[in-house]
Amino acid sequence: MPNSISASKETCNAPTSAQNANSLNIITPAKIDWQLDDTGKPVPVSGEFGDVYFSHADGLAETRHVFLTHNKLPERLAMLNPKQCFTIAELGFGTGLNLLATWELWRQLRQAHPHLATARLHFITTEKFPIPLTDLTQILALWQQRAPELAAPISQLLATYPPLIAGCHRLNFYDDNLTVDMWFGDAAESLGKLANKLATQLANAPAPYVDAWFLDGLAPSCNETLWAKDIFAQVQRLSHPTTTAATYSCAGIVKRGLKEHGFEINKVKGFGRKKQMLTAVMTDAIESDEPHSNYTNHPDGTCHIPSHSAVIGAGVSGLLTAWSLANRGIQVTLLDKSAPLAGASGNPRALLAPKMTPIHHVDEHLHTIGYLYSTQLYQLLNKQAIKEKTAPILEPTGALDLLIKANIGTAQIADYPNPMATTLSNEQAKKTAGLIEQDLSENLYLPQSGLVNPQALKDIILTHPLISFQQVTVHEMSEADDEVGIKGHNQHKESISIAADNVIVCAAFESHQLDKRIFDCRKIRGQLSWFTPTPEQYAKLPKTPLKYSGYCTPFTAQVGDDGLNNVETGQPQFLLGASFIRNDIDTKIRMDEHQISRDKLITAIPEMEAIIPTDMSGWQGRAGVRTQTPDYHPIVGQLNDSRRIWVVNAMGAKGYAIAPLCAEALADMMIGTFSPLSAAMLARLSPNRRRLQAPLT
Repeated sequence: MPNSISASKETCNAPTSAQNANSLNIITPAKIDWQLDDTGKPVPVSGEFGDVYFSHADGLAETRHVFLTHNKLPERLAMLNPKQCFTIAELGFGTGLNLLATWELWRQLRQAHPHLATARLHFITTEKFPIPLTDLTQILALWQQRAPELAAPISQLLATYPPLIAGCHRLNFYDDNLTVDMWFGDAAESLGKLANKLATQLANAPAPYVDAWFLDGLAPSCNETLWAKDIFAQVQRLSHPTTTAATYSCAGIVKRGLKEHGFEINKVKGFGRKKQMLTAVMTDAIESDEPHSNYTNHPDGTCHIPSHSAVIGAGVSGLLTAWSLANRGIQVTLLDKSAPLAGASGNPRALLAPKMTPIHHVDEHLHTIGYLYSTQLYQLLNKQAIKEKTAPILEPTGALDLLIKANIGTAQIADYPNPMATTLSNEQAKKTAGLIEQDLSENLYLPQSGLVNPQALKDIILTHPLISFQQVTVHEMSEADDEVGIKGHNQHKESISIAADNVIVCAAFESHQLDKRIFDCRKIRGQLSWFTPTPEQYAKLPKTPLKYSGYCTPFTAQVGDDGLNNVETGQPQFLLGASFIRNDIDTKIRMDEHQISRDKLITAIPEMEAIIPTDMSGWQGRAGVRTQTPDYHPIVGQLNDSRRIWVVNAMGAKGYAIAPLCAEALADMMIGTFSPLSAAMLARLSPNRRRLQAPLT
């Protein structure tokens, strides 16, 4: 919602029908109008409610006065301990000016105070009518001129600004130890999804809370929605004693709401022509039986955040879990009986393209929100790959889904923003795919999709200074009150013992062997096939990744790819697959499964019959064993009757799309910060959920 309101604004437009447009969970973009401020400069105005997004006097100065100064952020942030996380929650993202001002303050403090090098800032914001990127770019270009110190945060925010779909969009800015969660949709519903005490959360897992609130919705006279009792009830639920709040408004509904929900309020001088504003401190929080978040400080000032975690299994789940923990200042020992990506995660390429859902399900659809987060993460890591002069992690190619196995049609695709998902005309689709005869009038095009290079991803992750890899076959884990002991042997058959504050098991179908409390998942063998086409074949093969009952894609092997697979470096390759064989854990390459993948492709695209070679003796392949649960959800969370053993497992065939977000959720649960997944989703992923209490038949 818009940022703080001008003191001179006395009336508001009547709310438009857009306020009720979310009945199908479709986000309505904000409509932007313009006025001139007190100095003749343009300021944006909400078209829905007719109120300005920030003060006519000086919006940035107002943000600093109301929200930074009167939440005492300069002092409180400077006093954080190493690894400690401070959480700010905002009602009304608007133009992002509050975030940008807070971000710049945080950058200044980290530069001035070396002890903040490992401290973290978590900024959670809600918005029902988010501003489209084109309008936001125009608005923030004005602020970049007026406040050049915001240039770097503005550039990074615009580069990662999410598509306007409902749900939580997590943005990580690693250089600044800043995490931003943007919840698009109704504020009360969004706050209600934040989990500060899970029914599935067990011992030694602290409960998160908000440290400071920015109450920055539209003026109550324009829109009472953000000042309703259900909002204040959520604010109280998510707060703890000494949580602060600040707002430009002194309206009676605001004062009553804060008082009735546990806050002690105080009137102070407002900004500009505003005589007064409100500050508040929580004195009557709804206490949880769980320990507080951020691993509440010891009397000596140290933090409870784990110093050392062990991750067992170095596939995509283990690698991304290690990454998420290391970026929270935790030393990680990554263990695998073979090598990183030795199992099912080590294919030459992984297609990053979700199985889309109708938009009214999107905010709780793990494949879609996982895809959005993974795309952003891999694009960010591409910048690091450029610095390291290594192969890119994500090759942006787009992807065309022929909708042969899909639960969405072209009419439903139209509900999505075009930059995220769209339908091409038959001629456009043929040109994009490089096909001639195929009818492609029914299609889903994903412009941001691409090919993930697992080898490149692994190489970048293992450069993190807090991640170390050891080749260890783990025999047993023993949990004590203060640590978990791991025993095994290395490649030389020497005995190895490791102690860690906690352990995260990411060992695919072997996870159950390590701890019987981990569900014994369905085991599915999948073989991917590829060959080196002749120039004549290559000219007629699809030019972009295609999804059907399987998928196919061209790719060019990069330096280092041959460390995992038999590929010809620098040569075009054509990849297709994969087979799907239940209850088979053998990983030898099979000629009949090459044939299965060929048959899937020519059944979907008959014109490939004359192009894909029938002689498959020169084809290469890789077989891995995927794990799958009865409800098809992965397993993420803390094990039953355990204080220190966690699991990230059962990603099926979508590990590169959903493992990054699942790893973030696990790290948040472990250290006591808010997850980007709703409480309901976390319950669906729990290792202890009801669907996993009975063995597979």
